[in-house]
Amino acid sequence: MKIDAHHHFWNFDPAQYDWIGESMGVLRRDFLPADLEQEIETAGIDGVVSVHARQTLEETRWLLDLAEEHAFIKGVVGWVPLAEPDAHEQLDSLARQPALKGVRHAVQDEPDDNFMLGDAFNAGVDALAKHGLVYDILIYERQLPQAIQFVDRHPQQAFVLDHFGKPQVKHSVVEPWREHIRQLAERENVVCKVSGLTTEADWQSWTESQLSVYLETVLEAFGPRRLMFGSDWPVCLLATTYASWYELVQRQFAGLSADEQSRIFGQTAVDVYNL
Repeated sequence: MKIDAHHHFWNFDPAQYDWIGESMGVLRRDFLPADLEQEIETAGIDGVVSVHARQTLEETRWLLDLAEEHAFIKGVVGWVPLAEPDAHEQLDSLARQPALKGVRHAVQDEPDDNFMLGDAFNAGVDALAKHGLVYDILIYERQLPQAIQFVDRHPQQAFVLDHFGKPQVKHSVVEPWREHIRQLAERENVVCKVSGLTTEADWQSWTESQLSVYLETVLEAFGPRRLMFGSDWPVCLLATTYASWYELVQRQFAGLSADEQSRIFGQTAVDVYNL
């Protein structure tokens, strides 16, 4: 089964999705299952994991409803207020729906880079294992040192690093991102999504050769058994098309065995998210 492990849906509202600014005109419309279904059919993708695009329980429940209505949505990574006192109660309620596979918090947007080391937040993360839920790590590369400390507090928890940890691709900065990625990859309970790289580059002028060092680094660090393909559609449309990103990743990993490629393009996601 070929899986796109990272994409988003939304009914666009400029107040609700205030991170989609005027410069992101291509994103300022609705993106719904019928739109994505056309893309994945063309690419030969069998199923997807839907990830929240705003931090509300309302959206998480909406994504879970969409998963019930559309068989190609194999799982949902939603948002739960993990640092709040009612986190356990919210998890108990949402986890009754089998489509919920993981939880994510936009740590990248927190003003304190040490947010993920806070006791209240970590108490919420502690509750995920009880429900068999994955935690997706969404950070900028400067927060990788804290992410390593965070992961070390939860050795039994499954983690997925979104978007390579958002390196500074636009300026072709590789270090210390590469060293921190290698350190994080030493933790066997962490896998990495091959997603979101072109939007960290210059949207108009990035090149495939510019991206290669980042792709080669995660392949070396995590190995194909701990990588999973994600489109980051529709956000990727700022810099590329769904098909172009999929084909680029295929080219980059064409030298791997058929089994290794099947891990990246599906089986890792199936295993980690229990799809």
